[in-house]
Amino acid sequence: MRPLAILAMLCGAALGQTQPRPRAPQPAAHATPSPLDLKFPPLHAVEPPKAATFTLSNGMKLMLLEDHELPVIRGEARVRTGNLFDPADKAGLASMTGIALRSGGTREMTGEQLDRKLDDMASRVESSIGELQGQVTFSSLAENSAETLKILRDVLTRPVFRMDQVEMARIQLRREIARRNDDAKAVVARQLRNVVFGESSPYGRMAGYESVERIRRSDLVAFYNRYFFPRNTILAICGDFETAKIKDQMEQLFAGWTVEQPAVPPFPQVANQAAPGVYFAKNSNTGESDFAMGHLGSRINDKDYAALVVMANLLGGGNTGRLAIEFRGRTEQAFTISAEWAGGFDQPGLFVVRGSLKPVSTVSTLQAIQRMVAQAKTGDITDEELRFAKDRALNTLVYAWDTPGKLFSQMLQLAYFGYPDDFMQQHQKALAAVTKADVVRVAKEYLRPQDLTIVVAGNPAEFVPAVESLGQVHEIDLAIPEPAGKPAASDPDSIEQGKAILAKMQQALGGAGKLAAVRDYAAVREVHFAAQAGGADTVETEKWMAPGNMREESQSSSGTNALYCDGKSGWIARGRTAVALRGPQLKSAQDDVFRSYFTVLLSDRLAGRTVTALDSDLIEITGADGQVVQVSLNAESGLPWQFSYQVPAASGPPTVVQETITKFGEAGGVKVPFEIVTMQNGVEFTKSVVRDFKVNSGLVLADLERRP
Repeated sequence: MRPLAILAMLCGAALGQTQPRPRAPQPAAHATPSPLDLKFPPLHAVEPPKAATFTLSNGMKLMLLEDHELPVIRGEARVRTGNLFDPADKAGLASMTGIALRSGGTREMTGEQLDRKLDDMASRVESSIGELQGQVTFSSLAENSAETLKILRDVLTRPVFRMDQVEMARIQLRREIARRNDDAKAVVARQLRNVVFGESSPYGRMAGYESVERIRRSDLVAFYNRYFFPRNTILAICGDFETAKIKDQMEQLFAGWTVEQPAVPPFPQVANQAAPGVYFAKNSNTGESDFAMGHLGSRINDKDYAALVVMANLLGGGNTGRLAIEFRGRTEQAFTISAEWAGGFDQPGLFVVRGSLKPVSTVSTLQAIQRMVAQAKTGDITDEELRFAKDRALNTLVYAWDTPGKLFSQMLQLAYFGYPDDFMQQHQKALAAVTKADVVRVAKEYLRPQDLTIVVAGNPAEFVPAVESLGQVHEIDLAIPEPAGKPAASDPDSIEQGKAILAKMQQALGGAGKLAAVRDYAAVREVHFAAQAGGADTVETEKWMAPGNMREESQSSSGTNALYCDGKSGWIARGRTAVALRGPQLKSAQDDVFRSYFTVLLSDRLAGRTVTALDSDLIEITGADGQVVQVSLNAESGLPWQFSYQVPAASGPPTVVQETITKFGEAGGVKVPFEIVTMQNGVEFTKSVVRDFKVNSGLVLADLERRP
């Protein structure tokens, strides 16, 4: 268009002489569609893959599922055992066995050597024992599967339970015990189980410091021997392999494992220990309160289980449950609330409503939940409520069974507990078939508001009204009893055995006579502190004279420190300033004198000392004043290789110290430690290397006693 024409048009438009250009018709405005209006096709029926199942000639069951999507294999050896079989006074035994089964290594390799070999192959082999099952799991590239499966075989059938790793497992359990009250949500869940199942039952029993201290290596060996045998084991393998070939491979690999044991008894039965009421745990370290309320549920193979799952979803399943709708928008009340009918494979689970609340609304919210649970037995159900509750239950299956690996795990679980192969399909069909009448019926039949146990953790000072408004309150004592630190009980047989073990050590070190002939020694060591201990390097000189005079000096960039103790009194010096030892410092120095190398190794000759065998390669030496040290024997060499003891802490459990001798040298015709690694609570603290070690060099007591 020419410029003049454009100008004329613009002028005409300004004077209203032109007609506006008609607009294209616009679509009518619509409101934003609601997610509730979205339609989806029904879920496909679950079609688990077909696993090949065999029984090997030694009686072990084998499940195989080919999956060629990736060049990997994975699987699990599942053993019918669990911590439900723990002796009441040794709770934690199964867990320790499960940890040390792998970390303790095999007859051919230590746990550390297994770590390196598996890392080089990008493979993994792990072990654990939980409440209802023992597991040795593995994964590997297909090209490394043969070697990985050999390691799996050795861990499963030829474990050694080396003493250092047994102690590491003990330390791991101690740490778990120390942290058990850190998470309030876990606390209320645990306490609900304990109350409903009964604290004295295997389902409510908890490991404590005292029970863990009672466990010996021989207990782990006995537990393993009782439950780990072929007819009590299922080996399940999934991945990139040919079924016929790997079946033959497993037959040959496990041909030598022919251990027989009596059939394992059923797991202990759950008895309904209904104890309705309010159980309160004080927790002042958070701005919210946590709760769990519930009663005994059912197994997943109960005829009404599907309807019960839908019923629980209707009450508290996600954002569409009645509880969520009731408290939606009330930010002054609830953070999260949900309900679940949890079924067990072998024993009844729990019906539980759980959540986190603002303390000020805790009591009123819990009262409202109690009313809603009671109303669920009589109230009507809308079509929409039923649809949402069923969809939630069915959609959960999508995530539980969305990969061949998950489906295979489910198949193993079903086989382990003796369920039919098509149980998953039947459960999906049962969920889809649930009606409103079913939900109303099971709510009336199974919900027991009068049996509800309520467990709450929070700050009582912030509750309005007080928690007592809910009824009689039973206070939960969350204190974790400290280990008594008492020496093991002695009897003539264990004392005699302990002396025999100590005599074996003495002989390996050069003989009791030569050890007794050492009247003094002076050792110079380079000490490197681990990063977590400061990372410094020092040079330490230790001088000792019989019967029990000890002087230690250390030099570092920060200066010179010295300490002297004769077993009764002493002093400590920093630079040229010395003060008398008192309190914990004196006790620590006295204990060091008690544990001095030549003294402790001749404990069978010293008055006031008792040597007790705790295991075939572990002795405990106690003193008249309550001192305790445990000494481990290297069964192959006969040498002592680890000294374990506890050092009292300012608060909480004592520090567990392990001094491991990694290298011996010789001085004056006897073997002495030339390299020592010290661990504190399972973490490396120092590594000491001897520069010089002299015995019977003519030390003078006055030189040891002299202050800087």
